[in-house]
Amino acid sequence: MKIEKVTVIGAGLMGSGIAAQVANAGLPVNLLDIVPDGAENKNVISQSAISRMLKPVKLGSPSQLMHPDNADFITAGNLEDDLDLISDSDLIIEVVLEKLEIKHDVFRKIEKYRKKSSIVTSNTSTIPRAQLIEGMPSSFGKDFFITHFFNPPRYLRLLEVVASKEVDNRKLDAIIDFCDVRLGKEVVVCNDTPGFIGNRIGMFWSLTAMVEAFKAGLTVEEADAIMGRPIGAPKTGVFALGDVVGLDLIPHVTESLSHNLSDDDKYNEGVKEQSELGIDSLLKEMVESGYTGRKGKGGFYRINSNNGNRVKESRDLKTGEYNPSIKSNLESINIAKKGLRALVEFDDKGGKYAWKVLSKTLSYAASLVPEITENIINVDNAMKNGFLWKKGPFQMLDDLGPSWFVSRLLEEGFEVPDLLNKVGDKKFYDENNDISLYFNIDGTYSEIEILEGHLSVKDIKRGQNPIFGNSSASLWNMGDEILLAEFHSKMNAMDPQIMEVLSEASSICESGDFKGLVIGNDGSNFSAGANLGLSSFVANVGAWDEAEKFVFGGQMAFMMLKHGNFPVVGASSGLAIGGGCEVLLACDSIQAHSESYIGLVEVGVGLVPAWGGCKEMITRWNNDPNQAKGPMASIVKIFQNIGTAKVATSAQEAKSLKFLNSEDGITMNRSRLLHDAKQKCLALIKDYSAPLPNEHNLPGPSGKATLDLAVSDLVKAGHATPHDVVVTEHLAYILTGGDTDPTVTVSDDKILEMEREGIMALMKTEKTMDRIEAMLTTGKPLRN
Repeated sequence: MKIEKVTVIGAGLMGSGIAAQVANAGLPVNLLDIVPDGAENKNVISQSAISRMLKPVKLGSPSQLMHPDNADFITAGNLEDDLDLISDSDLIIEVVLEKLEIKHDVFRKIEKYRKKSSIVTSNTSTIPRAQLIEGMPSSFGKDFFITHFFNPPRYLRLLEVVASKEVDNRKLDAIIDFCDVRLGKEVVVCNDTPGFIGNRIGMFWSLTAMVEAFKAGLTVEEADAIMGRPIGAPKTGVFALGDVVGLDLIPHVTESLSHNLSDDDKYNEGVKEQSELGIDSLLKEMVESGYTGRKGKGGFYRINSNNGNRVKESRDLKTGEYNPSIKSNLESINIAKKGLRALVEFDDKGGKYAWKVLSKTLSYAASLVPEITENIINVDNAMKNGFLWKKGPFQMLDDLGPSWFVSRLLEEGFEVPDLLNKVGDKKFYDENNDISLYFNIDGTYSEIEILEGHLSVKDIKRGQNPIFGNSSASLWNMGDEILLAEFHSKMNAMDPQIMEVLSEASSICESGDFKGLVIGNDGSNFSAGANLGLSSFVANVGAWDEAEKFVFGGQMAFMMLKHGNFPVVGASSGLAIGGGCEVLLACDSIQAHSESYIGLVEVGVGLVPAWGGCKEMITRWNNDPNQAKGPMASIVKIFQNIGTAKVATSAQEAKSLKFLNSEDGITMNRSRLLHDAKQKCLALIKDYSAPLPNEHNLPGPSGKATLDLAVSDLVKAGHATPHDVVVTEHLAYILTGGDTDPTVTVSDDKILEMEREGIMALMKTEKTMDRIEAMLTTGKPLRN
């Protein structure tokens, strides 16, 4: 069966987030909730939830909708008047309060109105499936699953699914396929146990990390510094994570999980220790005082305004007082760069703390298979996609060495889980004749199955050597005569070596050895733009010939991609800014992950796009039949977007900004991106003909004067700086065609020439170099 229409019942933070993600997938969704007492507008709760989705946010903020237009897919309703909306829904998701009697009442209403072929799910994270379907007809139980989303649903990719033997396997396949392909989720099938996988292990980890921090007398900064990036977790660590989640929620979640576990479970041993140390009393006191985390007055951290200055402060775990936060200088933080084993063996309080937490957490995870799920892969995928750990527990055990880990547990008198005893001197993951294997609970190894439509560079590289490569990029055979160009420099930043690989890719495809090229990687970001460190070095030593060679070389490499006799598809995900955006603009087509953040941001560091970014934006905007005509109509839009370093907050918004064309594809699941890009490239091969260079009618000096005047007004209003004027004058000159007029055309080559001249002139200014240095040292733009 196919799922084409959805109803979500419960319009709170999670329910509205799930509804928004369905809308992001382009599907109609009903959002229903109760009618508040005395409400004149019976739909006030669901309508208010939709309104909150439409509030503008900054890049990186957890907005629910990928584009404001997606709100049109959502129909607001209530549980008194609109239950008939359920009748044509293929999937009904319950997201109401975690109270069994309330859920049962909702289920009875759903059963009365739903069609027989529909699927019903609950987003519960605490109530067992057996209790949820108690008293319901057997037909309901056959169609019922738990689908546990993680908050925020748009950004956290994990979805835990709980089924049972009574369910229809075709419907299980349908819900997995829908959540994978349409909602972009990494679906993990769990057993019906408390906390499932993610919360069972993640909450044990956070509980243990807090307990051990108190016992070791660490500051919150020290604990978070170790429990963050050194162990491969997000930089929030544990105390800052509590502030993000909400300190008022922690006691409720702790009590719920604790209640459903046996008294001798290691989690409940931690709960007892937490109480003995007074941590639960501390949390209660903080919440009662309004310190609920970031949504309140603060939590373990707070921002305090002192004489107009905003000072970050942290709570002293012993006294309860707040003091200015001091960055931890534990030596073990730097030692962790050598690996997890180096961290836990290091003899300072950070290393000892890391061992205390990880020894318990990883042992606990190993003890839970197969209780919570059938294999170790599900555990690792859950922690990576739900808690954003770089590696799952069993991958971390492999890094430490399972036999070493067991020896140290025994040495310290700890119990060793059966699975760790079984793996012995081996590892949990292995390679055999280019096949990836994982360790089973029976002591054998099985091949890791790759889902149909999932593809990674790691999969492609297995069993082959690169066709060509250097330290920044490599070329790989994707199969079916498609070549893959993989960037692997730091942040996949563009440098001359990447240009060398792209030029070689063009030569190989032109020779006929391959018929198409895909540009993509497995990194968090497609490309963060040009290597600013290299640009700074070249400018500081005055190597202007090398700088111009780099700029010209990039232009030539991208023109070879643009006008070669082979199709090129860019596969973007994460940041694709500056030069990274210009790579995409040089492609024939783009297959973008939905979470692609694309933009030309060079102005922020005092430069202008110089690898064809201006040229391509002029082409895209002028070729849009829906765009208003006239010499300045499109130029003003382009100038605004580039001049303000506008970055699309999703692939859907990137289409509105013309960084993506209307025919470019969007993939919701990151794991499917390269497969979809390859299929797009294969489709382009048939009857492919290279695009010809363009000629453009541009407004010339009069148009530049209009743009300059607009910037002058911004300066007077205090919204632009003196150096903004210098930079945007160069940008305006390029976009308006230089010394031309609307009656003659300007070639692509001429625009590229103006781009080169503009960026070289700006690189020689002191204030542009100040901007570059500021970005390199602080990661933030300098307004000078």
